[in-house]
Amino acid sequence: MESNDGGVLLFAWRGCLFRVPDAVQPPKTGSLFLCRHLDVRSGERMLEIGGGLGLAAVLAAKAGADVVATDINPEAVEVIRANAILNGVAVDARLGDCYAPVRGERFDLVCTNAPQMPTPPDRARRDAVAAADNGGVDGWETLDRVIGGARQHLRPGGRLIITIFAFLGRKTAFAKLEAAGFMPTIVASEVQSFPRIGFERLDHIRSFDVEASLPAGIPATVERLVIQGTAPE
Repeated sequence: MESNDGGVLLFAWRGCLFRVPDAVQPPKTGSLFLCRHLDVRSGERMLEIGGGLGLAAVLAAKAGADVVATDINPEAVEVIRANAILNGVAVDARLGDCYAPVRGERFDLVCTNAPQMPTPPDRARRDAVAAADNGGVDGWETLDRVIGGARQHLRPGGRLIITIFAFLGRKTAFAKLEAAGFMPTIVASEVQSFPRIGFERLDHIRSFDVEASLPAGIPATVERLVIQGTAPE
């Protein structure tokens, strides 16, 4: 990763180059994890919710998918468009919250690395930096909305792919997907460094860690999962 005098980072990955201006967060571990395990096929129509700088969207378009990416941050929408052009692909980047920009449309694949850090009420903020991490009191605020709206935006047999921290609960994730009509499976698991923002709210996170995924004391690592829900044919 490099920067120029204009304050723009350049991130090179998997044969693509991405501009990362100050208004958009650099790619995080969860985003890279999602992209490494995102099985998108040529000709599929894919929706990414919370596209950020366009990492997954551009890579999927490179693989031959027809890609729509949404984000609530206007600067992110602009940088997705710019990074698509920079890499010679077409991505339909739209401004809006969750499924609002694609009302009435259907896809073969919906994916997201949604904000999922459990956030105590006194730590809740609505600025762009906080919004990229804060997942509501239990971490599921955005993920619940993505799961709840996915069926009406997926074609028969379509797939929903999400990432979660293990402390949100794999059993909880499976139950939520099954309740929404999906068949859930774990696509990948990876041990990552414990996120810095998590240390300041560790007691709060532990109160929701019903599957006891975190060790006693100060955790150095956390398990992260890519989970897929498949809609019925």
